[in-house]
Amino acid sequence: MIDTFKNELIKRLNLPYNADDLHEDVALLGAGLGLDSLDALEIVLCIENSFDIKIPDQNISVLRSINTVVDYVIEQQALKNRKLNATVTASRPMDGCPR
Repeated sequence: MIDTFKNELIKRLNLPYNADDLHEDVALLGAGLGLDSLDALEIVLCIENSFDIKIPDQNISVLRSINTVVDYVIEQQALKNRKLNATVTASRPMDGCPR
């Protein structure tokens, strides 16, 4: 997942790097990669489109580094899967109980 995000980031922002050049803990915004607020918007769109999750406007701390983004994506996908599994389980009839 880290390489997927790095490659999408490089492609969408036309960064002059290879995936191997980007350390997972480098700051995405400001001094690290030198990205600005417009780039931050593009990063959010990249994450939302690539991994089918939403990033709330007030949760900008997710964009601190590649690692924080990937950790957030993993966490959100796990929550989605738990909700999906709970929905599937709740919709199954119990043995012997008609629906």
